[in-house]
Amino acid sequence: MGADSRGSVLTRVLLACGIVTGPLFFVVAIIQAFTRSGYDIRRNAISQLSLGDLGWIQITSFLLTGLLAVGCAIGVRRMLKGRQGGAWGALLIGTFGLGLIVAGIFPPDPGFGFPPGSPAGPTASMSGHASLHALGFFISMLSAIADSFVFLRRFGALPERGWASYSVASGVAAPVLIVLSILFMGWSGVIVALAGAVVFGWVSATSARLRFEHSQA
Repeated sequence: MGADSRGSVLTRVLLACGIVTGPLFFVVAIIQAFTRSGYDIRRNAISQLSLGDLGWIQITSFLLTGLLAVGCAIGVRRMLKGRQGGAWGALLIGTFGLGLIVAGIFPPDPGFGFPPGSPAGPTASMSGHASLHALGFFISMLSAIADSFVFLRRFGALPERGWASYSVASGVAAPVLIVLSILFMGWSGVIVALAGAVVFGWVSATSARLRFEHSQA
């Protein structure tokens, strides 16, 4: 196998890392949501699964999916270097992954009854590690939302109207859902999870699209 062929295989493997991020994160979260005692998806964020005796499972999920996203960013850079999306498109997927890693390293505060024995509502003041967790979440979500508009331009120029429409719809839906989670606190856990599903789904789907494009080159 020649150097070019090995490089092409590596790029496909790295892009496949992006495909895995969404399914892995949400399969792990959904299993825990139905099996962790005291967890209520209506009020508790997925991030809170990082707490308690089994919190290591969600922490590992954050770290692993973050690393996979960083790997995907390298694959995007390798594939699109010198082309539209090769700079900002790759960088923003990378910061999406780095945000997940930060969110995994620094857990949120307990609250809304989880873990069992926690206050029924939010904590009176946010701890330092919870602030860093929120920062990681913000960086991750904002990066993916911005990247959807970077790829909107790329798909629009190809032209790939279906993918362009999907990108803009994802970029608009995610922040709208985050705002709705603030307005409807009784269902904030579900709504934020839906926002995450939109973002992770876009990253996974776009990675799959790029991998297919690379394989056809």
